[in-house]
Amino acid sequence: MSDNPFKKPGFSVEPPPAPAPQSGVSDIFIGKSWKPETVRLKYANRHGLITGATGTGKTVSLQKMAEGFSNAGVPVFAADIKGDLSGIAAPGNGEAHFIKRAQDVGVDYVPDMFPTIFWDVFGEQGHPVRATITEMGPLLLAQLLELNDTQEGILNIGFRVADEHQWPVVDLKDLRALLTYLVDNAYEIKSKYGNVTKDSVGTIQRQILMLENQRGDLFFGEPALDIHDFIRCDSQGRGYVNILAADKLMTRPRLYASFLLWLLSELFEVLPEIGDPEKPVLVFFFDEAHLLFNNAPRGLLSAIEQMVRLIRSKGVGVYFVTQNPLDVPDTVLGQLGNKVQHALRAFTPRDQRAVKAAAETFRQNPKFSAEQAIIELGVGEALVSTLQDKGAPSVVEKTLIAPPFGRVGPLDADERADVVRNSPYLGKYDNSYDRESAYEILTRRQNLEDDPAQGKGPSNWWDAVLGTAHASTGDAPAPQQPARRPPGRQPATLSQTIVRQVTSSLTRSVSTEIARAIKRGILGSLTGRR
Repeated sequence: MSDNPFKKPGFSVEPPPAPAPQSGVSDIFIGKSWKPETVRLKYANRHGLITGATGTGKTVSLQKMAEGFSNAGVPVFAADIKGDLSGIAAPGNGEAHFIKRAQDVGVDYVPDMFPTIFWDVFGEQGHPVRATITEMGPLLLAQLLELNDTQEGILNIGFRVADEHQWPVVDLKDLRALLTYLVDNAYEIKSKYGNVTKDSVGTIQRQILMLENQRGDLFFGEPALDIHDFIRCDSQGRGYVNILAADKLMTRPRLYASFLLWLLSELFEVLPEIGDPEKPVLVFFFDEAHLLFNNAPRGLLSAIEQMVRLIRSKGVGVYFVTQNPLDVPDTVLGQLGNKVQHALRAFTPRDQRAVKAAAETFRQNPKFSAEQAIIELGVGEALVSTLQDKGAPSVVEKTLIAPPFGRVGPLDADERADVVRNSPYLGKYDNSYDRESAYEILTRRQNLEDDPAQGKGPSNWWDAVLGTAHASTGDAPAPQQPARRPPGRQPATLSQTIVRQVTSSLTRSVSTEIARAIKRGILGSLTGRR
């Protein structure tokens, strides 16, 4: 049985091929304190945290780590909130302060570009990303639609009914049709699963309408994303950096958080159990992580905690990126072993609590006060603590973050379009299709109920025989004559009259013989005689 809290048991797919190895890389270089500060590939799946106030260098740290993982043959997924991360697909521009920073940390500045694939839920700045309603599941869908417990229960009933009837629920029109079916058959469903009220279903329908108005319907459909397409290396063995264009998605926080959580859920479901590999299968950066946890119900928080705890053994490292460490619940924060803390500003009591909380999560360095250092850090500086030998956290150190070798800043529209045109997935997801699913099945069923004559064939074998006889004589089956013949209608022909009389006589005869045979069979079985 699956441990995935968002999925139903029984879902399985073939495991993806392992990323192509790149020899000689065992650590991801972040920067330099009195010594090189690195993330050990062996412990990179123990998750991590990048925090800091706006403008302190979080995105640069994220890009530097993404480049390091790519060079090590580890695919990366990251959400690009402001568009700045897209520059990783182009060589760095060699600005003077980057060259100096590279010298300060003891490396040569060599401009480089990294294999990149752009994705976009709205299909405007990258390949469209789609999922089916069934893949999303009732828990995440309830979160996305902001439903209460009662309405979420109705969603669960709908999913169960669709499973029993094998109705594919692909997009929002399928979900609407399914909810309408629940209302129309509420009496039968109540005795088996519980009450389904029109008011609750109406609320769900309104929330679906609001989601459509926010263009959330573009996310649901087919072809659905194959999660294996995130786990790919180029011909040189470098991991692809999958970048989700999230500048517009961020204006719909529920959709953004639900989408990224669905991705994690899919990764958990698809990837095989491998324990602690020598390097991760995939590293997942979750930017603006506070959106995931804000106002999340207890059940969802519990599911997220379980997901983060268990996905490590699938070889996936999850790195949360946010402004304030207090944005991440303690139950999740305790599972994040690799930490990069940029400066925080202690202007308010909450800020001061955040500074203290961030300092207390580190293994303390007797040489300085971590709490004081967090306030005093400059742009491009951070407190760093990572898992080292035997998985123990290193003592926190003041670190100068190394400059990325890709461009720091966004691609323009033409550059981005050129990357998309050269993508290995060009044409695979660009055009959607609409196969027969719950909406079409239920609509056809409703039409048959409204007009029973639609699609109705002969009711029995004798009707079929008579139909053949009518066809051979060239006469259509005679309709039942009304009490008064309408003006202008011609009387039945002689052949029609004969056929009706023969048919009536044969039908009565056959019916009598069948009734006698059934009666003999029943009585014979009761008395033991034949």
